[in-house]
Amino acid sequence: MALLKVLLLLLLGLGVSVNSDVSLQKRIIGGYDCHATERLYHVRVESSNGTHLHHCGGSLIHSWWILTAAHCWAFEPGWTNEIVINVHPRTAGEQRRMIQQAPVIYTQGGQQHDIMLLALERSITDVPLAPLPDCRHKIRVGHVVQLAGEGATTTGPNNQRLPPGAAIPPHLQCVDMRVVRTSLNVPTRGHVLYAAAPNKDICYGDPGGAAMHNHMIYGVISLGGANACESPVTILNVCEYKDWIRTTLGIH
Repeated sequence: MALLKVLLLLLLGLGVSVNSDVSLQKRIIGGYDCHATERLYHVRVESSNGTHLHHCGGSLIHSWWILTAAHCWAFEPGWTNEIVINVHPRTAGEQRRMIQQAPVIYTQGGQQHDIMLLALERSITDVPLAPLPDCRHKIRVGHVVQLAGEGATTTGPNNQRLPPGAAIPPHLQCVDMRVVRTSLNVPTRGHVLYAAAPNKDICYGDPGGAAMHNHMIYGVISLGGANACESPVTILNVCEYKDWIRTTLGIH
């Protein structure tokens, strides 16, 4: 063991990058298996062109509608998009796939935001819904949000995120983070808030999933930095879009 430590110090001194077991084996990253009784509304948004397969998360917020991130939809020719229901827990029953054609993306002043609603081809009545937030009690700095997703559970060299299409973990991963900034309008992203926690982060495959607070969907995961655990997670602030969501869904 002493010899190994000496070799590691020598390699670091020579500028050679060394990853510890901790950095190589982080979950969602730094998370835990979501409980089998929570997150039943979580869905998978899959995009494929026959040779490549990418996936995101999403949430069933109405028997006919999914809420997710707009960048999770592949618009390029040759790509198809599907929604997979019953991804958590794995014992929830047979996974059901639905093909979608017409996403509804929030647009303000000609600028699309990274938030999207997907209409299902048939109603889902046997899966619990993710409740919309009570925006009389807005999310604030210091509040804890729970994120979840099926992104990679490991990182690459120097904590780089594994590329889209990495293997899906056997269990949906959850992670708790604390809100560090709120109520920002980023022109290329939308109305966002930021959350972070030491040695915890998201990965490709996690965007689109819900940021839950008090068992309500206060946010939609958008993205993180190029390397894990270097910058807060960007989250779309659902309270800023609640009127648009309700109007689109026909809720009065």
